[in-house]
Amino acid sequence: MPIRIADNRAARHTVGLTVRRLLGTDGVRGRANIEPVTAETMLRLAMATAAEISSGSHRHLVIVGKDTRLSGYTLEPALTAGFVSMGMDVALAGLVPTPAVALLTRSMRADLGVMISASHNQFADNGIKLFGPDGRMLSDATEQSIERHMASVHNVLAMPSACGHTTQLKDAAGRYIEFVKGMLGNRLHLAGLRVVIDCAHGAAYRIAPTVLYELGADVIPIGIQPDGLNINHECGAMAPATLCDAVRANRADIGIAVDGDADRVIMCDETGVIMDGDQLLALLATEWHTTGRLRGCGIVATVMSNLGLERYLNSSGLQLFRTPIGERDLLAGMDEHACNMGGEQSGRLILGDLATTGDGIASALHVLASILRRGCRASDVARLFSPLPQLTKSVSVQSEAVLETRTVGAFIRAARKRLGDNGRILVRKSGTEPAVRVMAEAEDAELVSTIVAEACDAVTHADTGLLLAAR
Repeated sequence: MPIRIADNRAARHTVGLTVRRLLGTDGVRGRANIEPVTAETMLRLAMATAAEISSGSHRHLVIVGKDTRLSGYTLEPALTAGFVSMGMDVALAGLVPTPAVALLTRSMRADLGVMISASHNQFADNGIKLFGPDGRMLSDATEQSIERHMASVHNVLAMPSACGHTTQLKDAAGRYIEFVKGMLGNRLHLAGLRVVIDCAHGAAYRIAPTVLYELGADVIPIGIQPDGLNINHECGAMAPATLCDAVRANRADIGIAVDGDADRVIMCDETGVIMDGDQLLALLATEWHTTGRLRGCGIVATVMSNLGLERYLNSSGLQLFRTPIGERDLLAGMDEHACNMGGEQSGRLILGDLATTGDGIASALHVLASILRRGCRASDVARLFSPLPQLTKSVSVQSEAVLETRTVGAFIRAARKRLGDNGRILVRKSGTEPAVRVMAEAEDAELVSTIVAEACDAVTHADTGLLLAAR
């Protein structure tokens, strides 16, 4: 199989000659209380978004949710003030997962959904995701237009009598709980199943244990003591070792870990073996294919998914359609190939018949249903395929042009030859921070490690050269 290198999606950040500077791959994200994640910028962003989406004479409604980060108390009122000042009503959903905001936006016929979260990042970061009335993230074109509104001084504030109202959305969590419980048609019963759930001290710290308990499981919750500073800290989907230890210590049947906003899930079997997003996709794709539920001749995954997953699906007569990283690209790929399942190795799974965004809790319930239907242990399906050795590292950079340098380009071409047809190298710009991600995979683990280390060095040296040239 030829090596594939992502195109870094320069087009994703450009419409015409307008450059995207604020709304990136996954909305706005950055260091809290440092531009652009400040109250002032969020106020202006809310006003610009209102100016973009407001049309017609109906009362416009915005659903706003958040995770447990301390900085959420700064961003929530700033966004609310911006929307209300432009005549939009705001319903505050409080602490809810990202998929709950997408669901509520759609089910309540709201004009916009806003989730305040930096997802899997540590507490010091924060950001927002914007959802349209269909529960999907806003299009690139819409976000481009919002940024143009931000640069304009012509946003017109509402008259005093036309300002919006702010209300607390009653039982937002309950609405979401009932939705995920009913996804399988009330056929999922977890009685007798001992489950560890790691909530990452995040948005699902009450919701996820409640869902599992009400479905009959013996629930052992961890990561349920948020203090505003400990979200994703050595817990949750980003640190699954904590989950594995808890499963073994409590002799549980299975473990589930979500991230801070619960749009991702990583699981482990009763022995503590991790099931990442690729393994979960393999299991669910097999399940849906067997039951005739899978559409589109396969599933959609990103360029990060392991070649082992692709080979496994191919052996079952299924295809793996790859996209660049990011939820919008996954959904676009699912639309293009008429697929109803997509996901990322990191654990963000999109079950297209049920949700418009990644949903860690919903995905975990479908995995549990599959295991129970088979009448097996989690360890029997934890490794449906053997992944190829794969390594990913990040390199902090100062210049976005580093990937266009001769040094990096020459190294990538040379690395492709060294890896051969059964390996891959991927060098791409991060969509959420000033960094370059380097990934390689092949049959030879030592070669993979060497190539990733050398690629990181090449990126660092190229970045240094650009800085010196700029001076």
